[in-house]
Amino acid sequence: MIVFRYLTREILLTMAAVAGVLLLVIMGSRFIRYFSNAAEGEIPVSILGTLMLFHLPGFLELILPLAFFLGILLAYGQLYLNSEITVLVACGTSPMRLLQVSLVPACVVAVLVGLCSLWLTPAGALHNEQLLEEQRSRLDFTSLAPGRFQDFGGGRTAYTESFDDDRSHMQEVFISERQRRRDGTPESAVTRAASGYQTVDEDTGSRFLVLENGERYSVEPGRHEAERLEFATYAVRLSRAGEGAELASPEYASTAALLDDDDTRAQAQLQWRLSLPVMVFVLTLLAMPLSRVNPRQGRFAKLLPAVFLHVCYLSLLLAALDAIGRGSLSVAVGMWPIHGAFLLLGLGLMAHAQRRGMAG
Repeated sequence: MIVFRYLTREILLTMAAVAGVLLLVIMGSRFIRYFSNAAEGEIPVSILGTLMLFHLPGFLELILPLAFFLGILLAYGQLYLNSEITVLVACGTSPMRLLQVSLVPACVVAVLVGLCSLWLTPAGALHNEQLLEEQRSRLDFTSLAPGRFQDFGGGRTAYTESFDDDRSHMQEVFISERQRRRDGTPESAVTRAASGYQTVDEDTGSRFLVLENGERYSVEPGRHEAERLEFATYAVRLSRAGEGAELASPEYASTAALLDDDDTRAQAQLQWRLSLPVMVFVLTLLAMPLSRVNPRQGRFAKLLPAVFLHVCYLSLLLAALDAIGRGSLSVAVGMWPIHGAFLLLGLGLMAHAQRRGMAG
């Protein structure tokens, strides 16, 4: 029992350290990208924390299997380096016994990965995509930087000279729009106003930009004349109540919905989500014999081949995900031969380690 607690603690502590470093690198890279988008006015700074929080399960489902794999390699490599494995072998510990000990924390990690892949990741991805789609589909002046022309998508470019103290009113507003009339003909419009503010209609829930004391010019391409409108108050509808993105991609669907969907892309996504927890157990089996190192080599001797093996495993699963979605690989076959091949490799390495002896 003491040995069990010791080995489990070493594996989990090493895994936590590796996962922390990988998570910091990946989240830092994603945060820089979002921060750059916020600096360009594409998204408001206020939603950065929410976006990163809901991306976390998607990061963890990929990081935890690799971190656990490296955790076993480094923890057991340290045991070989300190000749502690030699003592365990002398006390009658076999590779199979160590594998049984390692499967206990593997079950915990597999449950966490399954929780992320089957539930939290699709829910978080859907939330983030809806949030970003909402920002792309509406002209939100709360993210506008004074003194800069900024593209808000949908053919809209906006500029404001300044905001008041609570950022509720803008001064010297300029909006350029490319749109189509009701008859389908294209139209370019330029609107300039002395001030403007955003408001929500209490009856309909629609959001409007209200411009005051300005002019609006609209031009139809190919015509040598323009329409000019002077106004004291001009309202532009930015979004309707209840508008939302229609996200039908299987990536955003719940696992329960994928179970009832016979589409090949949905089945490919379902197998991918199920594969990640399975991957944890296969990697555990592979890590046990790969962690065996000569004390003269150091515990990092087999780290590079092990990482390469993990990359091959994950790359094959991603390739199968794409092939199933395109219909070039049968859903019945799916990703399971890949798991089977690496499982057989792990069993072969374990059998070789059993015959050779752990400390040999």
